[in-house]
Amino acid sequence: MALNLIGSLFFLAGLGLLYGKTGTLNMAHLAHILRASEQPVLINTSATLFFMAFGIKAALFPLFFWLPASYHTPNITVTSVFAGLLTKVGVYVIIRFFTLFFVQDQEFWLNLFLIIAGLTMVVGGMAASTHYDTRRILSFHIISQIGYMVMGLGIYTPLAIAGAIFFTIHNMIAKTNIFLVAGIINRAKGSFYLKSIGGLYKQSPILAVLFILPAFALAGVPPLSGFFAKFILIKAGIEDGHFGIVAVAIATAMLTLYSMIKIWNEAFLKKEIETTKPGNFPKPRFAELMPSLLLGAASLFMGLFAATIFAYTMQAAEQLLEPAHYIETVLNGIKP
Repeated sequence: MALNLIGSLFFLAGLGLLYGKTGTLNMAHLAHILRASEQPVLINTSATLFFMAFGIKAALFPLFFWLPASYHTPNITVTSVFAGLLTKVGVYVIIRFFTLFFVQDQEFWLNLFLIIAGLTMVVGGMAASTHYDTRRILSFHIISQIGYMVMGLGIYTPLAIAGAIFFTIHNMIAKTNIFLVAGIINRAKGSFYLKSIGGLYKQSPILAVLFILPAFALAGVPPLSGFFAKFILIKAGIEDGHFGIVAVAIATAMLTLYSMIKIWNEAFLKKEIETTKPGNFPKPRFAELMPSLLLGAASLFMGLFAATIFAYTMQAAEQLLEPAHYIETVLNGIKP
């Protein structure tokens, strides 16, 4: 709550500065004015305030500390929705603002995005690999995956922005799904702690399949959605000469794969611990499995039809980087 208020203060301060300078809050009108502005100091002040506000929301390095400290406390269903949506709202706004009207001092901002993206990926991935509570592992993974999305903005080519959009859609589906599976495991075993559970592969093969789909999607295993999301971003980075961030992205993918294999080994392959009473495993009901089944199918179809979805994300990226048509359409619509 306190961090939300701090973020709101940054947002309102940035908004007030923009309105004081331009007299409008219409985004197309702002873009029309700010792209021609000769006062970069004032614009950069507003950009910094907005970046702080939405950096907190997106859980970017070093503003991410609120996320792993809070996502393990609500009901797992609520956490699943939060994991799929909340941080992506922050990423969406950062991409929207910094492609539409905060385009002054672009070299500084793009370099900053690449540095922050790399640190967000590494810190989130390494922290996840050290934990044994499923919710904390997956919470730190949210942070590391946000780094990939900001990496696309930092590279700032149509392919990279398309990759960031593709990655965001994939992550919303897979991350929501894997938190739901974690909730089903907790209901069956009574714990989120990996050292306290085991034997799930024999007890519920369908639950094992439902875990594998989002876990492998997040790790970037083909033909699931995460493979193509990471492939697009890495290809964009190599084509534009950003080899450092590409190396960080590949290393983070290995950390993600390690954490997913750790959950798989501990919860599914490891023998059931002796304190668990045999025959006391509550079979998940079909209604509990259905949301995870649908989301797992969505990750699979997003991978199988990646070319079709990529075509749409490429169109969106080109419009984000060339917003003249959007600005003209909106401004002509509001003029008498």
